[in-house]
Amino acid sequence: MEVFRTAILQPGPPERFALQTVQQVIQPQKQTKLVQDENQLLENILRTLLQELVSSAVQSGEQIMQYGQSIDAGETAQGHIPRLLDVVLYLCEKEHVEGGMIFQLLEDLTEMSTMRNCKDVFGYIESKQDILGKPELFARGKLVMLRTCNQLLRRLSKANDVVFCGRILMFLAHFFPLSERSAVNIKGVFNTSNETKYEKDPPDGISIDFNFYKTFWSLQESFCNPPSLTLGPTKWKKFTSGLMVVLNTFEAQPLSDEEGDANNLEEEATNFSIKYLTSSKLMGLELKDPSFRRHILVQCLILFDYLKAPGKSEKDLPSESMKEEIKSCEERVKKLLEMTPPKGKEFLNKIEHILERERNWVWWKCDGCPPFEKQPMEKKVIQEGAKKRRPRWRMGNKELSQLWKWADQNPNALTDPQRVRTPSITEYWKPLVEDMDPAAGIEPEYHHKNNRVYCWKGLRFSARQDLEGFSRFTEHGIEGVVPLELLSPEERSKYQAKPNDRSKRAKKEESKGAAHQLEESQNATPASELDGEASGTPMDTDTIAAAGNMSQGGSPIPDEHQKQSSDADVGQEGGQLEADAEVEVEAGMLDGEDAEADLDPVG
Repeated sequence: MEVFRTAILQPGPPERFALQTVQQVIQPQKQTKLVQDENQLLENILRTLLQELVSSAVQSGEQIMQYGQSIDAGETAQGHIPRLLDVVLYLCEKEHVEGGMIFQLLEDLTEMSTMRNCKDVFGYIESKQDILGKPELFARGKLVMLRTCNQLLRRLSKANDVVFCGRILMFLAHFFPLSERSAVNIKGVFNTSNETKYEKDPPDGISIDFNFYKTFWSLQESFCNPPSLTLGPTKWKKFTSGLMVVLNTFEAQPLSDEEGDANNLEEEATNFSIKYLTSSKLMGLELKDPSFRRHILVQCLILFDYLKAPGKSEKDLPSESMKEEIKSCEERVKKLLEMTPPKGKEFLNKIEHILERERNWVWWKCDGCPPFEKQPMEKKVIQEGAKKRRPRWRMGNKELSQLWKWADQNPNALTDPQRVRTPSITEYWKPLVEDMDPAAGIEPEYHHKNNRVYCWKGLRFSARQDLEGFSRFTEHGIEGVVPLELLSPEERSKYQAKPNDRSKRAKKEESKGAAHQLEESQNATPASELDGEASGTPMDTDTIAAAGNMSQGGSPIPDEHQKQSSDADVGQEGGQLEADAEVEVEAGMLDGEDAEADLDPVG
């Protein structure tokens, strides 16, 4: 102990002598780090030394944080106790001793000090906040520091030591991370012990309405414990009736701008008290005070915001009628806040912003308080004189440049036949055939026929490779386009047309095509050009034949050859009939002699 007493009197930073002093006192087994027994022994020595220094400071009548400063003022600007704390903090930071030792000494120091000395001790804690908050120290001493601050808050007066209490709360907010659950009121418990006392009986000579006085201050019971309003309709009706009386009084007695300017809110903030003055004699003056009105109206908004807060159980949620009453009351309160001078509209906007942030915190608690801290990004050290140059890419950005480079190295990638090829019609429709099989058990929502892109591509393939299957789309939908050879016999019978229907459809299409071509030829080609050789355009034989029939009877009459062909083709397939017809037409188009022979009857 005497070795430490002598060491704290040495000038210079603690790193010069701290470790040598510990090795001289303990003689540890290791040179740089103590084991558990050695740490316990050193902690007992330091706590005893700190107790003696505090006792000496009290006996001398000096402040404990300034004790010893006047003795060696020429060599050191610190007292003995801050010097001792600096030595221990250095040893803890460098992990020479156990990290929680400094927090234990600070807790002992606050317990041995008066409230006046505690302000100086807490000032030292605030000055070392960055070092105490390091991960290696915070993990070992966060609970001790929390216990120390809570003990200080219990000893302080909430009415007289408001500033000191605020300093402690601000330190805890910076010292602990935002996601620390120990600082969160998870259950949302209210401080029901904060009771507002007011007069129950009217005093003599009172000049105000005492019923209004009682109604006004009775609202604090509900403000103090908002969950009680949802327990039964009786309490809610009592609260709303009392609130209506107060709001009607505020609306009947609006404040002017002169009254708002007369009450300087900045000067009032210096003498702020957390408890109301509930004397009945002050009721008339308080009603004319804009700051007092704002306190009451903001309490109403906080209460309404709690009743509408998310994440509650069904029994705690307000009823529909209760929601409508809350909405109407909230609108009246906001209108009164906006009318209260000075700068009522700006004040209302700030309160709404604060309440919106509180709703976000409520959601965060309902989600289990997930951590949302992000690790800081490491900044790259740039050499002095070097300029940051933005990279230039050949194609404008990194991805396109890499793709272009890859294409240069693989010139055959885009022309590879294995990569670029059109699938056959049977290969493409196989997935749809599998979906149509009832044994596959595929649910309708996962059917390929619901995929618009797949169906659109399939129709394009069918139009190029399977014109007959493409024609079945109008009657049977996308499933009718599937080639018949892929289907089972039962499924094939559904989509395969009968021979009679096919022949009738073929004749109908031929007659329609002949009439249409005849009409076009009559509109576009004069009779003189049909008879002479000036026109070198070959004409369709079916059109010329139809024209001859039109000249005889006035309507297209099929000749005997067409009747015989239609009767003979009854048993043939539709595809063969269409193929034979196309061959005959092409033959007539190519044979010049047949075309001239057909032109003779027209002339």
